Amino acid sequence: MAAWRLRRSGAVALAASSAVAAVALAASSASASDPSAAALDAARQRVARHGAAPPPRDAQRAALAGSTPEDPLDVLVVGGGATGCGAALDASTRGLRVGLVEREDFSSGTSSRSTKLIHGGVRYLEKAVFNLDYGQLKLVFHALKERKQVIENAPHLCHALPCMTPCFNWFEVVYYWFGLKFYDLVAGRRLLHLSRYYSVDESVELFPTLAKNPHDRSLRGTVVYYDGQMNDSRLNVGLACTAAVVGAAVLNYAEVVSLIKDKSGERIIGARIRDTLSGKEFETFAKVVINAAGPFCDSVRKMANSNVMPMICPSSGVHIVLPDYYSPEGMGLIVPKTKDGRVVFMLPWLGRTVAGTTDSSTAITMLPEPHEDEIQFILDAISDYLNVQVRRSDVLSAWSGIRPLAMDPSAKSTESISRDHVVFEDYPGLITITGGKWTTYRSMAEDAVNAAVRSGNLKPANGCVTDSLHIVGGYGWDPASFTVLAQNYKRMKKTYGGKVIPGAMDSAVSKHLSHAYGTLAEQVASIAQNEGLGKRLAHAYPFLEAEVAYCARHEYCESAVDFVARRCRLAFLDTDAAGRALPRIVEILASEHKWDKARKKAELQKGREFLETFKSSKNAQFSDGKHNGR
Repeated sequence: MAAWRLRRSGAVALAASSAVAAVALAASSASASDPSAAALDAARQRVARHGAAPPPRDAQRAALAGSTPEDPLDVLVVGGGATGCGAALDASTRGLRVGLVEREDFSSGTSSRSTKLIHGGVRYLEKAVFNLDYGQLKLVFHALKERKQVIENAPHLCHALPCMTPCFNWFEVVYYWFGLKFYDLVAGRRLLHLSRYYSVDESVELFPTLAKNPHDRSLRGTVVYYDGQMNDSRLNVGLACTAAVVGAAVLNYAEVVSLIKDKSGERIIGARIRDTLSGKEFETFAKVVINAAGPFCDSVRKMANSNVMPMICPSSGVHIVLPDYYSPEGMGLIVPKTKDGRVVFMLPWLGRTVAGTTDSSTAITMLPEPHEDEIQFILDAISDYLNVQVRRSDVLSAWSGIRPLAMDPSAKSTESISRDHVVFEDYPGLITITGGKWTTYRSMAEDAVNAAVRSGNLKPANGCVTDSLHIVGGYGWDPASFTVLAQNYKRMKKTYGGKVIPGAMDSAVSKHLSHAYGTLAEQVASIAQNEGLGKRLAHAYPFLEAEVAYCARHEYCESAVDFVARRCRLAFLDTDAAGRALPRIVEILASEHKWDKARKKAELQKGREFLETFKSSKNAQFSDGKHNGR
């Protein structure tokens, strides 16, 4: 038994040890005269360290509260979405003292409700060509560069995905073939894979549910190109944890209640913050505040100047999740033009099919809900291209996200607004970053930190290094990493009678853990084996009880909703399964956080109310007959 444990220990540590050795070798070859190279190597060593974990939440809160007017932070970031966490990571790796506060949980807003695509923008390329718009072309160049970086910096959470575009006449074949070849050309050395044409028979073999003759049209073939796909909220949480590992003080459930100005009232020097878990308030002082609050950035701006003009044009994007048989594993379907000219897609994601999206004006709210007509629009659109009956009863989950588009007063619809980002300082000491998209979060963060450095006359030790920095769990990971878990760990499961029985760490669970946690997956597997938390949370899904405990200890998971929506993705994949898993999730979190009965009851109620905003077929009322087939 002892020998077996030694072999197991050596196996599970191999990937992380190799990563640290590779990073150390890179550090030894870095030029001492290059501060950016030295800073990158130092950050890599901290992130790649075996078992790297961020400081506990209490320590992060104390670091924020410990700042004073005489000894302020360099940068305080408001907003824990992709851009905010990216800015905290960027600034901290430049040697700056950094804090970040988020009113809810990391990725609780727009960043967890995305399309899950990391894309360069085929639509923007089309506009650039036909409108001779160099600005749109630069946007595509830039996004394609960032697309490659996102995939490389979080290899366990991101991957290339082939996307199929159906063509129903020969003009479309030629049009899309040339257009997507140009997309390949623009990507240059950052190309993921070459696009190509497939015949009708080849296309149906690759995508069996694709209709050959929908609505009296004949399929002439398809053109397949590649973009990236991600697990968005886990990537966002990974950014927050990476920022914490390299020195940033990040705190979720910390609401900015007001901004602090200097004695003259002419500059922002910090913020008053309420810890919404304890109800206590404290002040954090900083030389510059970065407003990365997404759709809510106007609210933060008004804390500095109540008369500022709103500059957010909120757009609603609705997505639905369907069973896996709607799309094959490893191949998406992109419909370039729907009845009203919008793009609709079906993509395989985490063992299910995600379809979307809408693009319409909406009000800004904390928990946006999809409207039934938007769900029906998506079902209508995809049914035009499939040979299977599309049913409303198949919708496992449906959600709405708010895109914080930068306002263009001359635009007639949100569809015509560019997704490029805007960085500006409309009050001294307050830098606002908004617009953009998930794909370009890293460069948006870089631009925001650059602006903060200029505004506060800060003295960073080096320039931006995040283009070459993996997030936690990324160093040493490869697609075969799951085999170490499958071969060396057991899932010890507690029965209802209290007995602990062993179970296999099967391939489905091992692959899930490896892709969700990277090289840190072995820590989750250890909990499953050594603490009897190896049972699945929901039938037919690979999420384990051990993940709840791990996320509570190492990923700032403070509520049941945090876990079910953003640490695992069960709320987005299957709302009803998430509801059934809630009681057990609450029990494990209660044990980790020492909750009393009242808190447990409140968490369960809050979780159920949250899941009601996801319009699955069982928690929504619908009467349209077209998609009601059984």
